Amino acid sequence: MMRSLYAGVSGLQNHQTRMDVIGNNIANVNTYGFKKGRVDFQDMISQQLSGAARPTEELGGVNPKEVGLGMSVAAIDTIFTQGNLQSTGVGTDIAIQGNGFFVLKNGDETFYTRAGVFGVDSNGTLVNPGNGLRVQGWMAETLNGQTVVQTSATPTDLVIPIGQKDPPKATENVHYFCNLNKNTPIIPENATPDQVAAGTWQTSVTIYDSYGNEHIVQMNYTRVADNPNQWNVEIDVDPQADVPTETRIGLGTTDGMGNTYTLNFDNMGMLTSVTDSAGNVSNPTGDIILQTSFNVPDSGNLDDGTPYRQTFNLNLGTIGSMDNTTTQSASKSTNKANYQDGYKLGYLDNFKIDQSGTITGVYSNGSIRTIGQIAMASFTNQGGLEKRGDNTYVESTNSGMANIGEAGTAGKGKMIAGTLEMSNVDLTDQLTDMIVTQRGFESNAKTIQTSDSMLETILSLKR
Repeated sequence: MMRSLYAGVSGLQNHQTRMDVIGNNIANVNTYGFKKGRVDFQDMISQQLSGAARPTEELGGVNPKEVGLGMSVAAIDTIFTQGNLQSTGVGTDIAIQGNGFFVLKNGDETFYTRAGVFGVDSNGTLVNPGNGLRVQGWMAETLNGQTVVQTSATPTDLVIPIGQKDPPKATENVHYFCNLNKNTPIIPENATPDQVAAGTWQTSVTIYDSYGNEHIVQMNYTRVADNPNQWNVEIDVDPQADVPTETRIGLGTTDGMGNTYTLNFDNMGMLTSVTDSAGNVSNPTGDIILQTSFNVPDSGNLDDGTPYRQTFNLNLGTIGSMDNTTTQSASKSTNKANYQDGYKLGYLDNFKIDQSGTITGVYSNGSIRTIGQIAMASFTNQGGLEKRGDNTYVESTNSGMANIGEAGTAGKGKMIAGTLEMSNVDLTDQLTDMIVTQRGFESNAKTIQTSDSMLETILSLKR
């Protein structure tokens, strides 16, 4: 009789625990990144009234007789299924699609979370604004002139330098591709201004000096009178400047060179070679790169009294190719594409985060550069993590050590900026569980009431 009482008590206690977990799930139905809990029950030990007996020649086997002594909580699991994604439009809000956790720091303490509600504090540090925990990752650094992110290094705080200056950069390379109209008329001797204009194709591109000043590189193309597949090109930097910039261009050098060069095409309209003003001819294959230099105005003279000259490489494209190169065909002369790598002084205006967690800064001068990358952690047994409040987890002895690396690698999911992961709590499922739990609780209460009634009957036997 007493066994049924205590079995009912265990049922009441553990169904209350299940109700507690359901209540917590429902309370966090709108908590970003929240992962629901689930209670697993198991029966408690059983009292054996008689053991099993094996079959004999005369009798069959006998099963054991056991009376259960109630139930207990086997486990309270955290279910890490993917939550729905909600678009917020906030660039610092990040959702993880797939496995993985963001890494947060408070001093030497490390926390992990699925809630990507982040922002920038007054120091530019990327943090969780609700608790101040700092988001971990790797800051970009410059090695051998290249910006790299060392993801094999220990993660550190991520700092977004809003308003940071981006110093001007002098143009070093210009890619200049165009098509020259095969039907452009040849300029005759003693040509009128209209004839010169009709027989000349003029293009220009803007470049920058080390101060960030803009300069116009102008090129005038004219067909050679005695060769229909040749064009003479005159290049001039800042042709409207009051003081001439003394532009020079040549193959591999500008010493003693003029400001002209000659383009040679085959009958298919493909570039075959370039000849500079000193008679140097380009290699028969590969890219044609001309070295160009000019006097930088208002820059002062060098120690030897000569003006400061800036040099950049002018890439005309690949010999024998029709793609991304200078061509000659019977169609309108056009400037197909141009690229130059210089820029003026700028300030960090905005930043973006891609699926790998890379933070890219967008500067007011149009330059784009990598600032850092957000780290992501994964675990062998993520269900073994311990909850520490504020939507965070910490390692436990059964979770395994954190495997920290880039998003999208080693089984980790990808990051989606401008969105947040919603709670994975399904209200319909939780309310159904609530009904089942309530009925289980009531049934166990009835067990106690009935056992009590039976005890009362036994006590009344004495009367």
